[in-house]
Amino acid sequence: MKATPFLGQTFSMRKSKILSKLRKGEVARIACLYYPVTMFAAHAANAGYDGIWLDSEHNMWDPREIERMLYLHHLADMDCIVRTQFRESATGYQMLERGATGLMFPLVNTGEEARDIASRTKFPPLGQRGLDAAGLDNRFYLDPPSEYVKDANEETITVIQIETPEAVENVEEIAATPGVDVLFIGWSDLALRLGCEINFKEPKMADAQKKVAEAAQKNGIHWGRPTGTPEDMTAMIEAGGRFIAMGSDFGAVYQSLPKWAEVFDQVTGRKST
Repeated sequence: MKATPFLGQTFSMRKSKILSKLRKGEVARIACLYYPVTMFAAHAANAGYDGIWLDSEHNMWDPREIERMLYLHHLADMDCIVRTQFRESATGYQMLERGATGLMFPLVNTGEEARDIASRTKFPPLGQRGLDAAGLDNRFYLDPPSEYVKDANEETITVIQIETPEAVENVEEIAATPGVDVLFIGWSDLALRLGCEINFKEPKMADAQKKVAEAAQKNGIHWGRPTGTPEDMTAMIEAGGRFIAMGSDFGAVYQSLPKWAEVFDQVTGRKST
């Protein structure tokens, strides 16, 4: 079947910008989306981001809200990785079929858990994902399922979060799991469980990051984490991290409103009450 244009594309499914960058050894720029802000994908794309990590672990999203956001990401030609608290097959299938570029799974502690996840996010021979091929990710069956299966395995991202001492201990086995593409350090949860500050100069955090980086390099996959400063980002890149999250809708509001309030204070000569 000949591919026909759809949303300006003629290949069988949308190619991942994040994976394209990672495969070339370049930094993938990722922002976090906490809430259903409809303009976010367009503005992130315009600012030069490659993808968005949509957080449905700590925030309540209606499935139809996620579906709408995924359409908006496709319109903006922007990757969207959905972080989900669910691990059952159907939920993962639905997110991917509705257009998610990938899935991020929190609190994965063992190789066995990683293998179970990969089996649900990748088609055979990498996993046991069920085949439908009638969703947005395959242009609503405008392309042959045979091509779709191959492309989906190549362009769909499976992200495993490393955020406990147990996960760090088992990170080599997790990284060696076929179908796992990225290890993502959950810095706040990891620091909480290690009993230290969220600072990768702190010995416990530095050691954990080193183990994650070495496991990723050894197994030919990628790793990353959130970052907040140019210095930290530079150190992370020097250590081999390329899947880098910086910026969010929450952060934009949190940082901007106090700055705008300062303008009111300067002009009116008093602080708001």
